[in-house]
Amino acid sequence: MFQITPLSMQRRKSKVLGKSSSRGSLYTFQPTKTRRGKLTYKEVDARHLYQPSGSQPSTPRTPRTTASSQNLNFSDFPNSDWNDVEDVPPTRRFTKSQSDFIREWLPWRTEYLNVILEGEQLAKGGICEQCCQAEGSIRCMSCTGVHAWCGPCAVKAHRNLPFHKVQRWNGTHYQATSLMDLGFLWHVGHGGGPCPQAQENPNPEESGYVSGEGPPNYRRSSRSQMTIVHTEGIFTHEVSWCSCPGSDPIDLHLSLLRERLFPASISKPKTAFTFEVLNHFLIDALECKTSAMSFYQKLKRFTNNAFPDRDRYRELMRVSQLWRDLKHRKWFGFGHDTELDPGEGGLALFCPACPQPGINLPPDWKARYDSNTVTRQYVIDGNFTAQHMKMNKPEMDVSLSDGKGYMVSEIPYQSHLQQSVDNKERSTCSNHRAINAANINKSNLRSTGIGATACARHGCFVPHSVVDFQKGERYMNTDYSICNALSYHSENITTALVIYDVGCQWSVNFRSRVKSSSSLFLPSGLEIIPAVGKFHLAAHKLSCFPRYSLNFVKGAGHLDGEILETLWAPFNKISPTARSMTQAHRQEVYDDHMRDSNWKKLVGIVPSLLKKYKTSNKCLEDMNQAYEQLNAVLDPNKVARWELDAVKAEADRGEALDIYLLRGDKAPTFHEAQLKLGKNPVSSSANLGSVAWLAEGISIEDSQDQLRYELRQLPSPMSARQEVKTSEKRQRLSSRIEKFHSTGQAFLKGLEIDGAFIPQDDPAFCVQEDQEKEDGEFWEDDDTVLEAPDEEVQELASELMSIWMPSSIGAAKLMEIGLHDLLKEEMELRIGQANDCLDQL
Repeated sequence: MFQITPLSMQRRKSKVLGKSSSRGSLYTFQPTKTRRGKLTYKEVDARHLYQPSGSQPSTPRTPRTTASSQNLNFSDFPNSDWNDVEDVPPTRRFTKSQSDFIREWLPWRTEYLNVILEGEQLAKGGICEQCCQAEGSIRCMSCTGVHAWCGPCAVKAHRNLPFHKVQRWNGTHYQATSLMDLGFLWHVGHGGGPCPQAQENPNPEESGYVSGEGPPNYRRSSRSQMTIVHTEGIFTHEVSWCSCPGSDPIDLHLSLLRERLFPASISKPKTAFTFEVLNHFLIDALECKTSAMSFYQKLKRFTNNAFPDRDRYRELMRVSQLWRDLKHRKWFGFGHDTELDPGEGGLALFCPACPQPGINLPPDWKARYDSNTVTRQYVIDGNFTAQHMKMNKPEMDVSLSDGKGYMVSEIPYQSHLQQSVDNKERSTCSNHRAINAANINKSNLRSTGIGATACARHGCFVPHSVVDFQKGERYMNTDYSICNALSYHSENITTALVIYDVGCQWSVNFRSRVKSSSSLFLPSGLEIIPAVGKFHLAAHKLSCFPRYSLNFVKGAGHLDGEILETLWAPFNKISPTARSMTQAHRQEVYDDHMRDSNWKKLVGIVPSLLKKYKTSNKCLEDMNQAYEQLNAVLDPNKVARWELDAVKAEADRGEALDIYLLRGDKAPTFHEAQLKLGKNPVSSSANLGSVAWLAEGISIEDSQDQLRYELRQLPSPMSARQEVKTSEKRQRLSSRIEKFHSTGQAFLKGLEIDGAFIPQDDPAFCVQEDQEKEDGEFWEDDDTVLEAPDEEVQELASELMSIWMPSSIGAAKLMEIGLHDLLKEEMELRIGQANDCLDQL
């Protein structure tokens, strides 16, 4: 018998009771709330509702368990329709957190440790698993499974595994050794076997010398020890060179290369790097921004964590530079045709989505697409973190790919800088840091930063357009970068959008600078539309907004013009490493990281564009709906006129775009309000000098605020010098307050201000926050006359003294004594003061 809880009672606690169609388990959905307060339902086991009578419900281990395991037969419930359940929104399955997995592992910690310690004992009973005769004292830490070999059998097992780490049992524990110590001999050439010409036996496989020992007449002179760097660490091996007729000792480095070992030198190589470790280093440098020193330190610790030795850091720097160059030439197809030079930007990737005639545009693209559709969109920006120190001997530098990647060729660029004139054009806009504050010449730096041009929509660096800055961000640097970018694969494209932080100033004389230079060129018939990124546009003058905003550029879409800022963030991690490199090495490292950035953009551009396309379609529907609703309530004649004005402004640009300029009178400042009241008093009966007196009172209040702020910044207790300075400021402020009150007697018509009224906002009489009532209006009338404070309370510091302004007395009282005009004058001055504060935000 089963004791069943009625379904109606169960639904009071949960949403639904049902049976899984796939597993046959009983469950219920119990209401719960997410962190944001959204109502949802979680799956809860319902088997305890069908326990036999008298039994206690057990705690379920899993949310769902098969019905057969609980001996449940659903045919016992003929009146229950398990398919007739309420529709419940799909719920997300419970996912374990990191803490849940750790908690689950904690009871097994001791067992895990025991298993690891078991692996430290002598394996296989100390008998060689291969010959089953000799002592099996050798084990390999790189092979899978547990093995035990004798020395010769270990060498046989690792004939083609020279980079495995082996250990020898010394009677108490395993101790690190090497394959070379066990007799391993690395035969270079002949598929890893001994050279036939180096021994008398014509069949080297049957010689029996498997431990590295050759026959009696073996040529020992053809052996040498080499240090080989691999991903598992640094190894030393004895290498046997090929002695076949025609083999030249000069070509030993090529023999190593055929074994997938990159020699560190051409003549008499003593160190080599595996192709695998070089590939690891390049990927680590690109993804993790690992320096060569850190990478080699890791390899040294892999080799011997306690006593690392064998420093090959300089060799790694040199070999990785050569390996990078070879890999790039192979990838870009210059390996088979060695006579073909890559040319400028020939070893660089560019954006696959930006229009490039002859690459990703059909031959009839001019007839198929509108000119506004085929437009190049660029953004240029500088990075002052990518500095470069001066070299001691720059003439000794050797470049492998000067100008083949993203940075420009050095000699033509330096020639351009020498013939260019640094014209310091007077800015008509804000004082931008890019031009002024960054113009700091540092004597120990060869370059104060770099400037790059990238496609504005997808963020791909433009090949052969990255330049070095020598003294800030000058136009002679940025002009060279922009001209190279505009000329890159842009044949017959007539329009280009150039986004620059100081585009309003740069674009004024850009064409005249290009025309006067012999090293700057632009495609013929190219129209350049200058613009400013949306983030930087806020720092410009208001007049720059309509003329250089991306909101009024057709085809700009949702561009923000700040994508280079996101590209500099990971780039800055390698700048400290490249700061002290040679010029050629630094250029190659920067090219490699920019190439990798473009590569990741390329492989991810399809899902990225698809996501943006779906989002744009959704936004387009919403915007069209809002646009139609707005048009429905506007005058059709005005809308038609506005559309004509917009078309004309788009065609003419420049001053024609000022129709979008926000027109409105600027709020009066404090001094403007004071000047206005001085010329046009609020009333003909107003007293002369009252405006100056009120302005002085407001100035005193500002001085009190400033003094209170300075006192909060001082330590407690203050030093003697600080106390003297504070006392002097308080005395000067107290004198100003006394003079202000004495002058005010002439405007208050005999009103006693020494104690007749207490100011409403006097800080000396404000109660604590927990006793404070709700604040009333600032100009609220207050006819209540309070008693004068005690003498002890009147002994206040000058920054806490009350200033007797008309607003502190109350509007009703001022009306009674005929001083309401003073209140109006103070109101005008207070409004000007508030406008100044808002303008400073």
